[in-house]
Amino acid sequence: MTSPSIVWLRRDLRLADQAALVAACSEGPVIPVYVLDDQTPRHRAMGGASRWWLHHSLASLDADLRKAGSRLILRRGRCEDVLPALAEETGARRVHAMHHYEPWWRNAERAVARVLDLALHDGNYLAPPGTVLTGNGTPFKIYTPFWRALTERMPPPPPLPAPLQVPAPADWPHSECLDDWGLLPTAPDWAGGMRAEWTPGEAGALGRLEDFTGIAARYEAQRNLPSREGTSRLSPHLHFGEISPATVWHAVADAGGSVDKFLGEIGWRDYAQTVILQLPDYGTRNARDTFDGFPWREGADADADFAAWCRGRTGYPIVDAGMRQLWATGWMHNRVRMIVASFLIKHLLIDWRRGEEWFWDTLVDADYGSNAVNWQWNAGTGVDSNMFVRIMAPLGQSEKFDAAGYIRQWVPELAHLPEAAIHDPPLPVRGYPARLIGHKEGRARALAALQAHKG
Repeated sequence: MTSPSIVWLRRDLRLADQAALVAACSEGPVIPVYVLDDQTPRHRAMGGASRWWLHHSLASLDADLRKAGSRLILRRGRCEDVLPALAEETGARRVHAMHHYEPWWRNAERAVARVLDLALHDGNYLAPPGTVLTGNGTPFKIYTPFWRALTERMPPPPPLPAPLQVPAPADWPHSECLDDWGLLPTAPDWAGGMRAEWTPGEAGALGRLEDFTGIAARYEAQRNLPSREGTSRLSPHLHFGEISPATVWHAVADAGGSVDKFLGEIGWRDYAQTVILQLPDYGTRNARDTFDGFPWREGADADADFAAWCRGRTGYPIVDAGMRQLWATGWMHNRVRMIVASFLIKHLLIDWRRGEEWFWDTLVDADYGSNAVNWQWNAGTGVDSNMFVRIMAPLGQSEKFDAAGYIRQWVPELAHLPEAAIHDPPLPVRGYPARLIGHKEGRARALAALQAHKG
């Protein structure tokens, strides 16, 4: 019998438009494997919310593979150790995998390629990161010209259909038990809101896409209104590779209306990968070194404010609603993400990296490139970012984007307030905290810190 090939799965947990799987199936028997590797990413090991999602996504993928005559093999350890051992055990001659661009995965790919025949495939982004270049042949640093150049290469190739049958090896290697990995919270079980909100897996992703196609034409008008269902909520499915961006593009591109604005958000994912290819430490280091040494608040008072921000107890309804939605569901509306990030960085004068770390642990779509790029955009420290002096007014943002229903859902202490008062409630309100700092005071403190830093 032909020697099997290994399909090394990471954030590409799907059967449709899965170039690595298709290539392996064309060669003979296939052994799909997911390696839970917490050692290679080190401090970038998945956070709690992502691990919850991963458990259910792997279970869903295994069920889909079994329908195709295959199964998912689970192993734990460093990929560069596990994959060669599995190849030796099974007689596999080649490993197929999708390209990944986080710095730790690029390191792992190089290590695996030194000892095995590793074939890497594209398909997790609209275009292979690093291939959309300026006229001088260099990578873009600014999003707008990047997006203009990317659109010239669109549409992406049509998505590949899922194989109806995945050839099985003569003998299956041992697989670890998913339940033994302890990916799900138990004491306490804090995932009830996520179970109610999400259906991880390829079928769940396709369901979200189908729901969104009906409203995609109204995206620009609806996307900034957290009280309405105007966004796709595809981000965790895209992050875990349960659906490809090409599949999304071809499903909605002809919707008309303002769908191009949504397609630009898909392009932002590609842009974020371009940034971390050039600056692999973007999640921990200011891209603008002029911000190095900035006087962020530290100490007990700052820690107390940070804890209040995490818990949704800042005294700003739109901020608190967003942080509570994040804790309950592992996700936050995009407009609100900008508001809460700006509030932490500027009103509370707390280092953007603390917020990035909190999102990394609590988001089900905690993507290294997108998370880092978005936080540095808000902080004004990124290669392409908002200016630090542009400080969002949370109370005004709440009213402007009609967040009353959103606040009532996530901040029940304020649900009884009329429309005119809920964005900026007359405090005190029973059970609701006083503001950590006034808007004018917070803005003045932030600008003073910037001026002092500039000298």
